[in-house]
Amino acid sequence: MSRSIGVWEFTALAACLMSLFAFSIDATLPALGQIGADLNVNSANDSQLIVFVMVLGMGIGQLAYGPLSDIVGRKPSIFAGLALYAAGCLVSIFATVFPTMLAGRLLQGLGAAGPRIVTLALVRDQYSGTEMARIMSFIIAVLMIGPVLAPLVGQGILLLGTWRLIFVVFFLIALTVGWWFMLRQPETLQVSKRVAPSLKPMMFAMKETIGSRVAVGYTLVAGVAFGELFAYIGSARQVYQEIYQVGSLFPLYLAVSALAIAGASIFNAGAVRRFGMRKLCIVAACLKTVAVIVIVVVSMAFDGAPPLWVFVVFAAAFFFFVGILFGNLNAMALEPLGHVAGVAAGIVGSASWVLAAGLGVAVGQSFDGTIVPLSIGLVALSAVCIVLLHWTAHGGGGIDAVRVIL
Repeated sequence: MSRSIGVWEFTALAACLMSLFAFSIDATLPALGQIGADLNVNSANDSQLIVFVMVLGMGIGQLAYGPLSDIVGRKPSIFAGLALYAAGCLVSIFATVFPTMLAGRLLQGLGAAGPRIVTLALVRDQYSGTEMARIMSFIIAVLMIGPVLAPLVGQGILLLGTWRLIFVVFFLIALTVGWWFMLRQPETLQVSKRVAPSLKPMMFAMKETIGSRVAVGYTLVAGVAFGELFAYIGSARQVYQEIYQVGSLFPLYLAVSALAIAGASIFNAGAVRRFGMRKLCIVAACLKTVAVIVIVVVSMAFDGAPPLWVFVVFAAAFFFFVGILFGNLNAMALEPLGHVAGVAAGIVGSASWVLAAGLGVAVGQSFDGTIVPLSIGLVALSAVCIVLLHWTAHGGGGIDAVRVIL
């Protein structure tokens, strides 16, 4: 297929499209307190919902865009996502009450799911083999840099204006990337290769997924582990700015955790060949549990506020172990579903992200001015991860996973 866009330009464009969600989460973190105060939230913890509602939108949206892109093409699907995301930005910009802000964030999550999911199909359509792996490595490198820079960008915007300016920037980014995408990226799915609308593939893939212990197990582990991650992210501003009083330096401390995930990705790329995905996940889950148990004990010894350096070291270790899980769980969940991989990927991704949003809210809302509730919540979820990993290796059919949770 002829292309009017070069490899490097396509890589930059794809990275921008895929990083829209993460950037929209991380850049808002420094502003959560201001948004909550301006919109008169009932509780300071309610500001965390600005994160969790967007995660929920991303989870729900993943179900739709994969099949949609196979029906109408890649470009219309990405345009639909960008339009929905931009609409959500406008809702947030003009929000005067908190429920309106949450509605805008839900739309942003639903919209950002489109570029994130369909861009992978764009890469697969145009590249294969080592060239595809090379393109994806560059895209992932950009995705890892995003969480480091985004909070700094958000903090910088706050120096220039109010929190609403952050959403104006989001809106302008969506317009700019959309315009770039429209002008330079050709459609990669020819009309002759598109599929007719049908629920049968979705229902068949759902049946196959639910019936697989491996798929259900690792999907649940991913949801619980990501729930831990988002519980930390949702509480991070309160921890650093209210407990440790770091003020505008908050993004720098968050960057340390983001760098730990980047390090985990690099480590995992080499270690997975030597030890295998399953062994790495088991070891990472166990070490993560040890880390959160230690921080519970230490936090209680210091009346809920251990020294800042101790918490920073804990956060880096925690993010490192979650990063190892992040790199392997979705791949393991899809291993037995190769014959329905496309639709199954949407189901696995959607289920894990929706579960993560719910668990993140449950833990994050327990914040009481100390790190004790957060760390206890992380211990509980880490223990569930280990139980689910054991059940996945030794349990019964996929549908029995409900009994494990209950």
